[in-house]
Order: sequence, then structure tokens, then C-alpha cells
Amino acid sequence: MGKIIKRMSISKAIIAIIFLLIQAGCDLYIPTLTASMINQGVVAADMGAIIQIGGIMLSFSLASVIAALLNTYISAKVSYRLGNDLREAVYRKITAFSNVEFDRFSASSLITRNTNDVTQVQSLVEMGLKFLILTPIYLIGGIYLSFRLSPALTSAYLIVVPILLGIAFLIFHFTNPLFEKMQTSIDNLNRIFKEGLTGIKVIHAFNKEETEYQRYEAENASYTKVSIRSNTILNFLMPFMSLAMSLVTIAITWFGAGFIDNGSMEIGTLIGVTAYTSQILMGVALLTNIVSSIPRGQVSARRINEVLDLPLALTDGTQEITEESAAPLLTFDHVSFRYEGAEKDVLEAISFTVNQGESLAIIGSTGSGKTTLVNLLSRFYTVSTGTISLSGQNINELKESSLRNLISLVPQKNTLFFGTVRDNLLLARPEATDEQIWQALELAKAADFVQSANGLDTAVEKNGDNFSGGQRQRLCLARAFLKEAAIYIFDDSFSALDFKTDALIQQNLRLNFQQAAKIIVAQRIATVRNANKILVMNEGKIVGYGTHEELAATNAVYQEIMQSQTEEKGAAA
Repeated sequence: MGKIIKRMSISKAIIAIIFLLIQAGCDLYIPTLTASMINQGVVAADMGAIIQIGGIMLSFSLASVIAALLNTYISAKVSYRLGNDLREAVYRKITAFSNVEFDRFSASSLITRNTNDVTQVQSLVEMGLKFLILTPIYLIGGIYLSFRLSPALTSAYLIVVPILLGIAFLIFHFTNPLFEKMQTSIDNLNRIFKEGLTGIKVIHAFNKEETEYQRYEAENASYTKVSIRSNTILNFLMPFMSLAMSLVTIAITWFGAGFIDNGSMEIGTLIGVTAYTSQILMGVALLTNIVSSIPRGQVSARRINEVLDLPLALTDGTQEITEESAAPLLTFDHVSFRYEGAEKDVLEAISFTVNQGESLAIIGSTGSGKTTLVNLLSRFYTVSTGTISLSGQNINELKESSLRNLISLVPQKNTLFFGTVRDNLLLARPEATDEQIWQALELAKAADFVQSANGLDTAVEKNGDNFSGGQRQRLCLARAFLKEAAIYIFDDSFSALDFKTDALIQQNLRLNFQQAAKIIVAQRIATVRNANKILVMNEGKIVGYGTHEELAATNAVYQEIMQSQTEEKGAAA
């Protein structure tokens, strides 16, 4: 929690605490003034004393109200500003994550940390600035001032309050792990809910609505059970404290009446001590609220710090890319890669070069490491051994911005964002004109269906769900074509296209991007056959490298792929 507090505006927090001290001081002194007014004014029938002391009491009351309002305003401003800064910091850190960090946190957990956890910390800070200091002041100050009025009557507080504090911290000890379980359950609920929303078509198709409902219900029941248990323990504290303080009030009134009867105490003193009983009870009630908030806030602060303090697996380089070099544009030199915690490499000793203007196709069976290879080039992961070089420079030494400015990527999963077609394409090149966007759409064979809708202002729903799979893929291709890059990477980006459209786009790619290097990951022979070189992969290793004609004549794995696709065409015919 200390790291979170350091992010606060300390000066404003101090001002809020000053107003809190003013409020507490005024509130605590009023019962003493009440006792004085009764003893010196009411009992003595001295109207002057009543007016004088009453005026002082009114002044203290007004000061208390003003201080409380200012404290509330500043506390809210500090806490909500902290929440704003935390959400921005978490989001900024997440956007800097590589695939390594995303493998550690689920998307649902990151969403919970940036929303629910930040809200819990924000609430704790606001409550702390309002009540955390007020509680001990009311407790200690109330007991002290009550002791000044009557040491005999105050002895009851000295017995009860330590017991109540001990019970409060005991409850804190038991509820802290429960709140941690609650936050984990919220992660799971968000994950299941998100899977249900994104996979609703599959759920309907396989008639699994009831199964998914039961899965959500089970997790929801677990969350409810933990919530009931934790809040039951917390809610036990308030009635117990109220009972204890009520018994203390009865005892004070009983013994105070006896002291008044025998003439050893004035009635105003008893009223003053009784008033302090209310303030001490208020301090105990505030303590209950704080005890219930601290476990939630601590757990949430720890979860937020887990994200903010996580060292990035990939550190940014310091060099800019050299524009002109005699070295090949792209070089893989004995590159191997192993996922964190895996027992074996998923890529082994991968070596090849790609020069400017050349096209390299990568083909292989599912799970052969094709996507992992292009992820290494984009530096979503970093190599375990070996080097990847651009124009002779190790990409680990390059600034990520410089590296990714050279690359235009169409990932395996077609990703479109809520907005319009224009908004989605401008992600690749914000300064592009409408004419340039239409040119990119033409190259991707997407202009027709965009024009027939609402042009560049055609709405794009969440995940592009208002387009077919082939249309989404062509829009993603158009976005990549719009960017001026040295290397274009297509990670299985033609799989949803028919053979005719695929061939036309491949032709546009060859004719319009002659100066750029093209890396095409594909499953279909028709997509890769015209590449300058074809890399055949199997189980993370290169098992073939050459032109289509060379591989078709000599490479067994490539021949098997060709044969399987020929048989599929024959069966389809």
C-alpha cells in the first residue's frame, strides 16, 4: 500500500488532514463546553455565562462543519485523482507488455485490476483521509477529555476500548485472506462471462447454454459463499461494539447518578462524560468501517502493484535502424526459442535471410512454429539463443518504435475495433488521405463491399462482427497495405479468402510492393508458390528451403502438403 500512497498528492493530503484535525478538535471540545455551560450557567442561573459559552459552542460547531466540508472535498479530489492516475498507469503498463507478460495474466484479471481493484484502493484512501486519523483522535481524545472531567467514570473506557481494538484487529486478521479469495473469484467470474459473450455463437451451436450457466453459477456461488463469510465476520464487530459501549454508558450513568446524589459530582460533568461516550462510540464505529475497508484495499493494492512492478521481459533498445546497409534486410541466425517453463524449444536453429524486394513464404503443419517465428521478428517474444538482424543490426538493440515502424503486420487473428472503416485503417497510417485508404482497399479487394455499404464511414461493430470472416480479413489486409513499411508480414492472412480473391491479392502484392520484403505464412500451396523462397517447417525445425519447383521435386514434407491439398480438391470436386 505504501507504493500506492507515494502516488498521492502529499501536499493536498496534508491539507485534508489539517482540516480533519480542526474538525476533530472542535467536536471534542464541545462536550467540555456543554458541561461548563450547565455547571456555570444553567445550575447557577447565570444567563451571561450561558450566552457566552453558547456563543463559543456555536463558533466551534461552525468551524467543525466548514472543516468537515473542506476535508470531504479535498479527500475526494485526492482519492479520485489517485484512482485516475492508477488506471492510467496500469493501462500504460499493460500496453507495454509483450506476449510473455500476457501469458502470466489473463485478460479478465487485468480488467478487474484496472477497475474493481483501483476502485477499492480509491475508496480506502478516501476513507483514510476522512476517518483513519479521526478514529484515534475520537478514541484517545474522547477518553482524555472525559478523564479530565471525571477520572472515576472514565475508568470503564480504559477497560473496554482495548478489548474492542483487540477484537477489531483479530477480525482483520481473519478477513484479509477472504478478501483475496473474493478478488480472485471476481477474476474468474469476469473470465467466464467474457468467454460466454465472445463464444456465444459456439455455445448456441452446440446447445451448451445450460452447461455454461452451470459453470458461471458454480463460480458465482463460490464468490457468494466467501462474501457472506467475510461480511458476516465484519458485521459481527459493529453490534458487539455497540453493545459494549451501551453497557459502558449505562454504567457511567448509574455511577454518575450516585456521585451526583452524594454531592461529589455536578450534573453538567455527567452530561459531558455521556457526550464523550457518544464520540468514543463514533470512533469505534469509524474503526469498524476502516477495518472492513483495509483488507479489501490491501489485497487490491497488492494486485495493482503486481502489474505495475512486473519487470518487462523485453527491454527497449537504444538504437535507431540504419537505413542503408550492405547486409541483408532480414537475417535469422541460428535462432531458437523456448516458452517460459517449457521443457523443449519450439523453434530450433532457424537460419535464413530475406533481401529487400524478396518474398519469403513459410509453410508447415499446424503447430510447426510458423506464428512463433513471426512473433519473434515483431519482438513480441525475444529469442532464447541466436540473433535476428535487420540491415545487420540486432533487433534486441533497436528501439521498439523504430523496429515496428519498419514492419506492417496482419496477425493470425483478424482484429477490428469499434468505430468505422476509416478509423480502423487510419491506425496504420494516421495521416493517410481518403484516396490512399481507397487504394489500400482496392489492393485488398475490399473496396466493393465497403462502397456498397456506407463507404469509409461504414460502421464496424465490436470485433468486426458485422462483417464476414473474409471481409474482416480483407479489411485487415487493407490496413497493412496502407502503411509504408520495409517488411510486410502476413500470418495466415489469406485463409478465409477464396482462391480467386487470394490470387488477385497476391498479384497486387507482387506488383505494388516490389521494394518491400514480404513474409507470408500460409497453409495453401497456391498462396506460397510464387514466393522467391519457401521455408518448410516441421516441429519447430526447417526441413526445406527453396523455390516451389525445387521443393515440389525434392522435399518430402512439401510433397505431402501438396498431395493432401490435391486430394482435398479432388474430393471437393
